[in-house]
Amino acid sequence: MKAGTDWARPPEDVKLLYVDSRAEAFRDQRFTELPELLGKGDLLVLNDAATLPASLRAGDVEVRLAGELEGGAFRAVLFGAGDWRTDTDVRPAPPVLRAGAVLRFGDGLSAMVESVSTVSPRLVSVRFDSTGAALWESLYRHGRPIQYAYLSKPVPLSAVQTSYAARPWASEMPSAGRPLRWPTLSKLLEGGVKVATLTHAAGLSATGDRALDAALPLPERYELPAETVAAVAAAKRVIAVGTTVVRALEGNARSNGGRLVAGRGVTDLIIGPTTSLSVVDGILSGMHEPGSSHFSLLTAFAPGALLAKAAAHAEGAGYLVHELGDSTLVV
Repeated sequence: MKAGTDWARPPEDVKLLYVDSRAEAFRDQRFTELPELLGKGDLLVLNDAATLPASLRAGDVEVRLAGELEGGAFRAVLFGAGDWRTDTDVRPAPPVLRAGAVLRFGDGLSAMVESVSTVSPRLVSVRFDSTGAALWESLYRHGRPIQYAYLSKPVPLSAVQTSYAARPWASEMPSAGRPLRWPTLSKLLEGGVKVATLTHAAGLSATGDRALDAALPLPERYELPAETVAAVAAAKRVIAVGTTVVRALEGNARSNGGRLVAGRGVTDLIIGPTTSLSVVDGILSGMHEPGSSHFSLLTAFAPGALLAKAAAHAEGAGYLVHELGDSTLVV
């Protein structure tokens, strides 16, 4: 598989690798053919979080917001000199900041470091000097989307939003749903597939710090509506659109004795080959390279050997990885 070099594969051209775990088989499809792979009684659960302009500059320090915390502070990861054009793993480390340090972003916007993580000095909590509408206006004025060096040009905020994005909770795009546009959604609904939503604050996928990367994904907040809980209970199969939906649903169930309970919560669940799933039956995801945490999550849905064969096929077939590339459906 290869990384994309432009903004994105156009939704109508997105490839879909269909992996059937029971038949231990896989085949190439188009994403627009998704309605042919799902049927009456299936439930597609979407993460409707909008993507924040979560990258801010404070002089030579880049601050990447990694989720709002209870009480209004934000978790953030700090980067040194440079920008997205430099590979994350070789970016210089930022200066070590201590609690009480102030980061100034211009036009009067600033934030104070409230705490520094013991996992890495690059992981901090910050509190902005503005709140409410004034803060959001400043974030959208000063911030830009988080992106990585495999792309060839800057990505506009509009390019990292799903067609059903609602509240700005996500640090990075809940990208599994990027190619899921209304023509495809309409065909799914016409075929008897139900659609429900939850909101999950998708965090960062890389930090440039090995210790911190090993701790990813960090705990992330979510909100599960009562309507979605009811839809899951009535579904024949539950198909999660993205890893964030899996974490929210399975994390919620684990916190509530195996049943879903509507409301807000935080999940630190990390899913892999030994994880027993109690809610989700399948996943619609982006293409992920073997060895990545996202690929490891797929092994909860299908044997690792089958996924490895599918990944090798995808590499030879020119599938694009990362959040603006192609897709896979594992059931």
